[in-house]
Amino acid sequence: MMNEKGIPVSRWIDGVLEAKENLEQPDNTRAMVLWGHAPNSQTRMPEMKEAMEKLDLLVVVDPFPTVSAVLHDRKEGAYLLPTTTQFETHGSVTASNRSLQWREKVVEPLFDSKVDHEIIKLFADKFGFTDRMFRNIAIDGDEPSIEDITREFNRGMWTIGYTGQSPERMKKHMKYQHHFDKTTLRAVGGPCDGDFYGMPWPCWGTPEMNHPGTANLYDMSLPVSEGGLTFRARFGVEHNGQNILADGVYSKNSEIKDGYPEFTMQMLMDLGWDGDLTAEERASIEAVAGPSTNWKTDLSGGIQRVAIKHECAPFGNAKARAIVWNFPDPVPLHREPLYTTRRDLVADYPTYEDKTFWRVPTLYESIQKNDFSKEFPIILTSGRLVEYEGGGDETRSNPWLAELQQDMFIEINPRDANNLNVRDGKDVWVSGPEGARIKVKAMVTERVGEGVAFMPFHFGGHYQGKDLRDKYPKGADPIVLGESTNTVQTYGYDSVTQMQETKATLCSIMPA
Repeated sequence: MMNEKGIPVSRWIDGVLEAKENLEQPDNTRAMVLWGHAPNSQTRMPEMKEAMEKLDLLVVVDPFPTVSAVLHDRKEGAYLLPTTTQFETHGSVTASNRSLQWREKVVEPLFDSKVDHEIIKLFADKFGFTDRMFRNIAIDGDEPSIEDITREFNRGMWTIGYTGQSPERMKKHMKYQHHFDKTTLRAVGGPCDGDFYGMPWPCWGTPEMNHPGTANLYDMSLPVSEGGLTFRARFGVEHNGQNILADGVYSKNSEIKDGYPEFTMQMLMDLGWDGDLTAEERASIEAVAGPSTNWKTDLSGGIQRVAIKHECAPFGNAKARAIVWNFPDPVPLHREPLYTTRRDLVADYPTYEDKTFWRVPTLYESIQKNDFSKEFPIILTSGRLVEYEGGGDETRSNPWLAELQQDMFIEINPRDANNLNVRDGKDVWVSGPEGARIKVKAMVTERVGEGVAFMPFHFGGHYQGKDLRDKYPKGADPIVLGESTNTVQTYGYDSVTQMQETKATLCSIMPA
């Protein structure tokens, strides 16, 4: 299994339920550890319930019991392991702008909860590989050093530049936050002078190189040493005889005034830049693959350091890739959703053929050929609310946030609501074409167009009209419960990533 492709979280239920002979793995999935995962953020929840009940083992690791704790009707083989919130642990966190922060512990772990890295260590103890997993990491009792863990991922994540943000540098940024300009995010003077706050990756090379981080990707107006960057030359130097490296453009102060491939030791030698390597860097490179050593496999960071000394990006300088030749559609095409009211568009914009990838068979045309639009005439989409996050178990347990939205709801256009005799604030049944239905409040609003309905996905704890509050461990139930939109959201997966389709399905609505 270690040599097989992974199976995405969106499809684990098929790893359990699909016939074994249809899977590209030796056996059906028999155990699941859901760690910080909200199952109500995934589609096809009736099948998820069935899969949870078929597993030999289900483990849920979370600060709050998620819907994983209550959706199934298991009587044994299900375990809830309480982990900590962000206030009960310390270490690095990464934001969506690629910057890192070092957080400090506010309170000790409450009740029986343990920090994530301690739970991983205890798992490793059980499975007998603690000595290998933590051979470079100090352990205090059962808790591995979070600083050592950070240094380990620094050493191993050359490919995206997650290497320069040591614990010491992050702690220094936190100490001197007031030195950073709030608009540019750059430190003005002081011990962090020139750094972008949080050293957003790519933060090239070793921490000792002091790269400032890359606040804006592909900003060629700055030198690479100051956070500038070109497009990555990841796909070779040509495709179908066409040069795919940059033509005559380069980042500021670059000594190569054109496109160039990703750096290797041989490239440094050809440029005459290998003389800039230290003896230690050269010895490390020789130990890897000599002249064939790539910037991604040079554990000394020397190739990166020398490339940046000459103001070049270690990963090369290429054209932006507009034709993705290894995707099913090299240039994006519209393909009509599997469940659609526009049957007239299916012939001109068909979906893909059914296929097997990421270890599981995936349906496309065999679903789209069926017309569900007569019985389910309203397009259903889903999305987020400001006040709740993810599956909502934590935020719906917060009394100040829970007050803001106390009911799960569906947004319906006034014309549709009147045609359906649905009144604002009243209960409605929402049914999906795969057989499930949920009971929610109607919100009549012009925020959605005619023929379209919207539901948020942060709710859980009700299932097809049934309140599951009594299934939560005593005192651990969220303040607000509600149906999950994903109970009625349907099959459909991206043709490359297998990300689930949550934006386009069909439903019917009727007063409850």
